[in-house]
Amino acid sequence: MSPIAAMDVCQNASVKNFEAAGSIFEIDSEFLRLSDKPRPVNVERKRSFDERSFSENSFRIIDHLENLSPAGRRSGFNTPRSCGFESHPMVVDAWESLRRTLVYFRSQPVGTIAALDHSVEELNYDQVFVRDFVPSALAFLMNGEHEVVRNFLLKTLHLQSREKMVDQFKLGAGVMPASFKVLHHPDRNIETLMADFGESAIGRVAPVDSGFWWIILLRAYTKSTGDSSLAEMPECQRGMRLILNLCLSEGFDTFPTLLCADGCCMIDRRMGVYGYPIEIQALFFMALRCALILLKQDDEGKEFVDRVATRLHALSYHMRNYFWLDMKQLNDIYRYKTEEYSHTAVNKFNVMPDSLPDWVFDFMPTRGGYFIGNVSPARMDFRWFCLGNCVAILSSLATPEQASAIMDLIESRWEELVGEMPLKICYPALESHEWRTVTGCDPKNTRWSYHNGGSWPVLLWLLTAACIKTGRPQIARRAIELAESRLSKDHWPEYYDGKLGLYVGKQARKFQTWSIAGYLVAKMMLEDPSHLGMISLEEDKQITHLVKRSASWTC
Repeated sequence: MSPIAAMDVCQNASVKNFEAAGSIFEIDSEFLRLSDKPRPVNVERKRSFDERSFSENSFRIIDHLENLSPAGRRSGFNTPRSCGFESHPMVVDAWESLRRTLVYFRSQPVGTIAALDHSVEELNYDQVFVRDFVPSALAFLMNGEHEVVRNFLLKTLHLQSREKMVDQFKLGAGVMPASFKVLHHPDRNIETLMADFGESAIGRVAPVDSGFWWIILLRAYTKSTGDSSLAEMPECQRGMRLILNLCLSEGFDTFPTLLCADGCCMIDRRMGVYGYPIEIQALFFMALRCALILLKQDDEGKEFVDRVATRLHALSYHMRNYFWLDMKQLNDIYRYKTEEYSHTAVNKFNVMPDSLPDWVFDFMPTRGGYFIGNVSPARMDFRWFCLGNCVAILSSLATPEQASAIMDLIESRWEELVGEMPLKICYPALESHEWRTVTGCDPKNTRWSYHNGGSWPVLLWLLTAACIKTGRPQIARRAIELAESRLSKDHWPEYYDGKLGLYVGKQARKFQTWSIAGYLVAKMMLEDPSHLGMISLEEDKQITHLVKRSASWTC
């Protein structure tokens, strides 16, 4: 098929589906020498407004194919502009598949649907999800296509202000929708947007992560375009303040972490992640740091800047001390005393040493560590959660030593965490009695499936970003090669099952959009590591407590 014909097919398919602190991360010169040799630059990218170090030596996106639409102009949403690696047939297939998922509202692209699999019931997979769109947005931004991301940010912001109720109980002001759908009204010849804030979701749980992803994506857009005018709009400033006010509110909680219900994030079914799940805490931390960059220092903004800085200081200390686990910490917990009282207590959360699961002793390598899944009174969830640990690296919630330890763990436990298809959403799986009591006998979250130890290709972009930031691109290349051996042939499944990820998920959608976009983002970041600046934050010495990798929990 010719490029022009392919464009027409993609464009028509899109319409059909629619109807049915901020400087860029600095990579040292040694890593630049080890990376793939950059290709010739034909069109220089806009320089980000707060870049300092990626000027002369940066890897740059390539733009040497002028793909034209039949009318003779560049087709903004049909062909990739960055073509240094597009000779790979899987990349071409990915871009064509991603184009077909675009959703239009009043002739403007506003996002991508969750999946394009007509072989099964659509449910809500035909909607634009906030969290699902993030890798699609990054792919478009890296490709110089900013319009769809800008439109998405503004449309979701417009939906935020609408009043939504679940069983007649009003949601807090500032909640971002989990998803939205374009509704057509042929009789009136108009289109409207219908948002879902959790009132239609399985389990009826409002998404806590949507607002955080929105702030993170707004910063990525600003970083990519070098244009801060969108973030400075009064509507965007107000939207950020509403989100921040919601999650910074003071209450009965004694911890700086954010208290959440089960099912409030990517793991959107009952999986025992209620309380203070690592995914939410890492996203919370990253969103707060992005907000510090984006908030205007006016009368209203200054108040929030001060509140954010105070929370970041406490949150970083809490997470780095009490959520961190390595060999020394594990041995300390193993020897804990219980029923301690007063501020001098070593076992601050009264965790019972007998609650340590057997698997964690074999899983923990001599070198390496990770942020555990949850910490609350008398409870520690020692499971590994991929998204939370990768975001901890990208946001610099993890200290440089902790970030290196997380990568050491991934390398040491490659078979368990990566296997034959990247990447385990969590490890290990819940089985038998534990599965029954924690998941409520969920038939979709059986062992080594879906959220319960399933392998999710979308996580590839997060792993790649973490690898580049920690100077270990070879790990990402190895994972991408595994994905390339099967992902396209299997028609881009949502997830894989089994201990090694050998089997296409029993209920996995095909042509899952974020599986496609996650692969593209991973490939583009390896091709041009300067893209990392969109989604990575350097360590801020003003909010950090230096915590050594093997620091005791008694700190």
